[in-house]
Amino acid sequence: MTDGQRAVHPTGLRERKKRRTRDALLHAALDLFTDQGYEETTVDEIVDAVEVSQRTFFRYFASKEEAAFAIQEMVESHFLSELRRRPAAEAPFEAMRSAVLRAWNSIGEAIEAIVTVELHMRTYRMIESTPSLLAAHLRRSMDLENRIALLIAEREGLDVRTDPRPRVAVAAFCGVMRVTGQLWGQGRDTSVDSLRALTEVYLDQLGPALAGNWRAGAGAEPG
Repeated sequence: MTDGQRAVHPTGLRERKKRRTRDALLHAALDLFTDQGYEETTVDEIVDAVEVSQRTFFRYFASKEEAAFAIQEMVESHFLSELRRRPAAEAPFEAMRSAVLRAWNSIGEAIEAIVTVELHMRTYRMIESTPSLLAAHLRRSMDLENRIALLIAEREGLDVRTDPRPRVAVAAFCGVMRVTGQLWGQGRDTSVDSLRALTEVYLDQLGPALAGNWRAGAGAEPG
C-alpha cells in the first residue's frame, strides 16, 4: 500500500461508517413512525433502536420531520438531476416526462439500499395521514414546483416573473405526479415498476385531458 493509499483509505472507511449509521437511523425512524405513529415516536426511541446517542441522530438529521422526508428528498433530488441532463432541444413537458421516468428507472435500487420499497410506501401513507406532515408535504411540494419552474424557465430562456408558461406547465405536471402518488399509495403493488407504469399512463393522458372534448359522442356526425 502506498502512502497515498494509506491517507485515503481511513477516510473511505469513515465515510462508509457514517453512511451506515445514517441509513440505520433512517430505517429505524421510518419503521417506528409507520408502526406507532409519527407524533408518538420520540428521538430517544429511534436512537435506542440503533444504540447510538441523541447527539448522533442530530448529526445526521435536524429533526424528526427531516428524517420522515429523507427518502422523498432523495427522489426529488434525483428527478431534478435528471431534468438538468435532458437535451436542450426537448420541449418542457417532454423533458419533465422523460426525466421522471428515467429517475424511476434507477431510483429503486437507491431506495432499497436504505429501506424496502414497502416501507417507503408505508411512509408515504403515514405522511398523507399525519396532519403536521401533510402540511409540511404541501409546503415542500410548493417549493419543489418553484424550483422546477425556475429550471424550465432557464432551459427556455424565459423569465417566470413575466411569462406564466413555466409555472403553468409545472403545476399541471406536478398535479399528475400527486395523483399517481396517491393512487400508488392506495394500491396493492408496492413496486417502483408499478409507480413508473402508473406515472407514464397518467402523464400520457395530460394532453388529451386538457385539450380534448370529453362529452360522450363528441365529434360524431349528427344523425
